[in-house]
Amino acid sequence: MKKYLKFSLPRFQEPAPSSFQTRPKRNGNTCLFACVFLILLVSVETAFADKAPQRIISMAPSITESLFALGAGERVVGRTDFCKWPKEACQLPNVGGMLNPSTETWLTLKPDLIIFLKSSDRLVSKAKSLGLNTLTVDMNRINSIFKSWKLMGDTLGIQDSAANLEHSILKEIEFIKSKTRGLPKIETLLLLGDSSDPGRDLFAVGRSTFLGELIELAGGKNILEDPDANYPRISKEFILARSPEVIIEAGPKSNLTGDEYKRRMKEWEPFSSIKAVQSKRIHFIGEDYAVIPGPRLHLILKQFAQALHPDIFAGSSSTTKK
Repeated sequence: MKKYLKFSLPRFQEPAPSSFQTRPKRNGNTCLFACVFLILLVSVETAFADKAPQRIISMAPSITESLFALGAGERVVGRTDFCKWPKEACQLPNVGGMLNPSTETWLTLKPDLIIFLKSSDRLVSKAKSLGLNTLTVDMNRINSIFKSWKLMGDTLGIQDSAANLEHSILKEIEFIKSKTRGLPKIETLLLLGDSSDPGRDLFAVGRSTFLGELIELAGGKNILEDPDANYPRISKEFILARSPEVIIEAGPKSNLTGDEYKRRMKEWEPFSSIKAVQSKRIHFIGEDYAVIPGPRLHLILKQFAQALHPDIFAGSSSTTKK
């Protein structure tokens, strides 16, 4: 569906009447000029809309989800193995993995644009060598996500949709901030993946990531202080030394049954000097959106806020299994 920009006709003002002049008669040429001007603008906008990409391949879940949230889902003709939402995306042709896609499928789908994450330099170069148009977006920080939506909106001719999406997410963020404003910051450790063996090294989330920023917005204080460490590997000695008040594990493998939750909590018991273990404030967030920097990031924020401030966000769905 083509989207046309709104515009206004220029106003043709008449001289203000006074005692020294009479009101001039309307000139039919003015109306004629306005009509011609309108037709020309509509023609320009139509041509612009026709040139906007109509066959897009998305090379990351965050990009796919963003395109559908922007109302451009009908233009997506291909997605990766990892793109699971929305359900309409799962029906689209699969181009393979994010790191090892099928370039033959790229060509078969005849895209007029492939959108990559900024860390995909090798694949971008490959696509360009095949004569394919590319767009690169950065989804690592909250502000960069908003900028990427604006870039996609500008590229696809759907600027209003991009602005509206950003506004709706900012509204959700402000609601959480208003609830946690003035509360003490809770020392938090955010882990990625499976912590079924807390004795081995684990991957954590640093402050300079969208997940790290969400922890701060939810009222937490990330115990990882190095701003250059985005997803560092940390040891059990580090966790014992810092003793966070809350531990959150996020990712698909954290979607636990009641029995799995009990077993996972028991595996933390040998580390009883950690504050989060003592108070049993270890949370598992396993929803499919838990680590995707897309239009559902406000849902991640709500999960974090509930884990950190359960009294304030009472009534929300629990992030622990019992």
